[in-house]
Amino acid sequence: METTIIDGHNYLAYQKESFDQATMQIKANDYYQWADKRRTCRDFSAEPIDFNIIENIIKTANTAPSGANKQPWTFCVVSNPTIKKEIRIAAEAEEKESYESRMSQEWLDDLAHLGTNWEKPFLEIAPYLIIVFKRSYEIEPNGNKRQNYYVTESVGLACGMLLTAIHHAGLVALTHTPSPMNFLCNILNRPANEKPFLVIPVGYAAKECWVPDIRRKPLEDILIYYK
Repeated sequence: METTIIDGHNYLAYQKESFDQATMQIKANDYYQWADKRRTCRDFSAEPIDFNIIENIIKTANTAPSGANKQPWTFCVVSNPTIKKEIRIAAEAEEKESYESRMSQEWLDDLAHLGTNWEKPFLEIAPYLIIVFKRSYEIEPNGNKRQNYYVTESVGLACGMLLTAIHHAGLVALTHTPSPMNFLCNILNRPANEKPFLVIPVGYAAKECWVPDIRRKPLEDILIYYK
């Protein structure tokens, strides 16, 4: 790929494949129809998956845009049964307290149709847990801190691409957010500049797997078009 130097920085000549509008209509609709089949799954199979597949999924997440291209994320992948069990025990302790005392009745009512509770067996059953950490700053070898920018937005974008890559690979996932999640820093021995963002179990769906019959919001509820 052709490169050049502009204002002292290296640039690549970028050419994006383009299509006529009729083809774009088809491709955009096909992608929507495929993406609309993605569902959050809580019933996982323990069937093993080649780690190389997970690596490639994370490579995709790493292509996400980020503030100043700082890429302020760390993806910790856990398959070790002992560590998964430790994570489950700690997560369930937080979830139990949340369901029993932290959550408002309105919150509990909103969750009722999803059939969730404080028990999280998928944390041990799924062959992999991907724990996403956001890096608020970087630590240089001399100990100095360097700021990262738009960290939450950047990591959110990476997680969206991660979930899409999981779906594309034919696997299922769940976005799990036990709160608070600081126990993950201790269990995984993460540095002070990393904070837990998401726990994502990944694997095949169980042979018998049921998901809530939910509906996406219609376009008129989410799209405002200013001509």
